[in-house]
Amino acid sequence: MLLLAALLTLGAVGQAEDEGPYVAPDRMPDGVAILPPPPIPGSAAARADRAIFDATRSLRGTPRWRIATEDVGNAPLDRFACALGVTLTPARAPALARLLDRAGTGDLVNRVKAQYRTRRPYLDTDAPICEPKTAHLAQNGDYPSGHAANGWLEGLILAELMPARATAILARARAYGESRAVCGAHSLSAVQAGWMAGSVMFPQINASPAFQHDMAAARRELVSIGARAGAPDSGQCQAEHAALAARPW
Repeated sequence: MLLLAALLTLGAVGQAEDEGPYVAPDRMPDGVAILPPPPIPGSAAARADRAIFDATRSLRGTPRWRIATEDVGNAPLDRFACALGVTLTPARAPALARLLDRAGTGDLVNRVKAQYRTRRPYLDTDAPICEPKTAHLAQNGDYPSGHAANGWLEGLILAELMPARATAILARARAYGESRAVCGAHSLSAVQAGWMAGSVMFPQINASPAFQHDMAAARRELVSIGARAGAPDSGQCQAEHAALAARPW
């Protein structure tokens, strides 16, 4: 009985390791040391952030605003469908979905947010943003953008898995970060710091044997799916491309 209990315990630990983050807390890069600090109030960079926030409020009601609204909570396989050229779901591509779910920047980003506690650009204004102005959003720091960080990390992973589609994938990852400034939930400097945070995390998770194992599984899965997966709606992809091609600032 004791042996059985020990084996069950080991199995539970192994399963937890398989489902946890790829980078242990003690191996997390120090984002405070790596990322530049947010703009000093009143500086040229801070004024540029404010000017972009003010100017992009005019995008409300446009196709670009709609994409920014969708980008608040959409899933990676949906968000990157046009860039990937294939429609995938977690049920059809479970290894890829699991890989993207485990790969995140939260621990790195949250430490930087806690260090600076930068106020989000919409606070103290009546200006619209593309998501609800909740207390949680207001209390969660502006700098850096976690959405931008995770989106860029996802783009780097997908580009490695599908190098023939790398240009479209990374362009969409950039636009996903820009959606946060279009939305008004983040300043441009926070988005740019988010992109850097995603790049910082990429080599770190690449050093994880668990990540390499899951990348191999995702590659096999994509090869197995092949041409059997349908292409995304061409009309929707053309509309997305046109909306994202126009620079928001």
